[in-house]
Amino acid sequence: MPFTHFKLHPNLLKGIKDLGFTRPTPIQADAIPPALEGRDVLACAMTGSGKTAAFLLPIAHHLISRPRGVTRALIVTPTRELAAQILDDLNDLAVHTPVMGAAVFGGVGMGPQEHAFRSGVDVIIATPGRLLDHFRFGYAKMNHVEFLVLDEADRMLDMGFLPDIKRILRHIPARRQTLFFSATMPPPIAALTRELLKDPATINLQRTSAPAVGITQAVYPVAQELKSSLLVALLQRGDIQDALVFTRTKHRADRVADFLVKRGVRAERIHGNRSQSQRTRALESFKSGKQQVLVATDIAARGIDVEELGHVVNFDVPKAPEDYIHRVGRTARAEATGDAFTFVSPQEEGDMARIERALKKRLPRITVPDFDYKAQPEGRLEQSSRERRDASRASRGPHGAPRSGSSGGSRSGGRRDRKKSPSRSPSPAPRSPDAPKSSGGSTWRRPRRARRKGRSW
Repeated sequence: MPFTHFKLHPNLLKGIKDLGFTRPTPIQADAIPPALEGRDVLACAMTGSGKTAAFLLPIAHHLISRPRGVTRALIVTPTRELAAQILDDLNDLAVHTPVMGAAVFGGVGMGPQEHAFRSGVDVIIATPGRLLDHFRFGYAKMNHVEFLVLDEADRMLDMGFLPDIKRILRHIPARRQTLFFSATMPPPIAALTRELLKDPATINLQRTSAPAVGITQAVYPVAQELKSSLLVALLQRGDIQDALVFTRTKHRADRVADFLVKRGVRAERIHGNRSQSQRTRALESFKSGKQQVLVATDIAARGIDVEELGHVVNFDVPKAPEDYIHRVGRTARAEATGDAFTFVSPQEEGDMARIERALKKRLPRITVPDFDYKAQPEGRLEQSSRERRDASRASRGPHGAPRSGSSGGSRSGGRRDRKKSPSRSPSPAPRSPDAPKSSGGSTWRRPRRARRKGRSW
């Protein structure tokens, strides 16, 4: 079935043709017709199935003929990366139309986002927290919204956004078309659909979530301490050309990336402790091929869409089968092919067994020829909390100030190196033990109370 079967606006079909798409994926074939008819849609669709176009195309089709100047579509999604990716997809699909969109998420300034609200862009794509931040101000009005999309609803539940979603619903009209997409359907999400949707067209609701059929999956048994060396060996042998590598923690992501760089591998990392600009630069350099490896935590399991990504590597076995499916879904997207390798230590065999039970098959085990599985580890990836605390203390002076040359410092950047101004009042002399206790603390506590009283929150 070609896209022309849907009777989409000719300018949208032109954008689809520019992207090289000729026929819809199964989720697009099932979701686009009822969405074009104005029906609510409930779709349980696996990661990488093409669901973004499944809701963008019907919305853009209806918005082309609408007057400009007010926001008529709101798309709520769990992560910054996914919001940015959806905006990119909208810009690509609607390039020959007047439909405009804006992404609203944290980690960046609110000024341009405020402008998007005030100018009334057609589509707002937002993360829940930042959207609620804007709702505190009068310019963020959603009273003209006709289309609501909740994307990756189960992920928003995992991230604790369900109360935020219910608060957002108070700001938009009850009379609207709602398109609800989720990779899994846990009970709280199923209950939310019953509240939001009216006689929805349900798609693949009973289907068991599973990786895309184009993914070749394999397990590499290896000691925890040798995982980094095994990854380098696979890269050097050419078994892996480019890879999105998932670790359990942000700290491990940093150390794996550092390990790779020290051995000549072009690698970057992306996780929640990185600023938005750092995350954007890392993702763009990986997409462009400048970096061979992108090391990530599960924050990137959804929202990263890399064309022709060859490999996903589970450096650490995820605890839940659903997380495994979302991770490996970064490759073999839109019916392409790819490989998913999972490094499994003896301590992780139980988690791997749960994943295989969910997949209803045992994955092949692979041993790499010429790799020394009994070698001495080159270094530990994990530090205990005590080791991290001691390292932090070692980088600071006797009173908690950063030592000279350390990376710490004041927020002003270098203020600690300034000479004291002669006009500055000298530090007060130490208080005598016999002095009244009330003579000190009240002089600085009172102004703080006054400032608090004036705060808007």
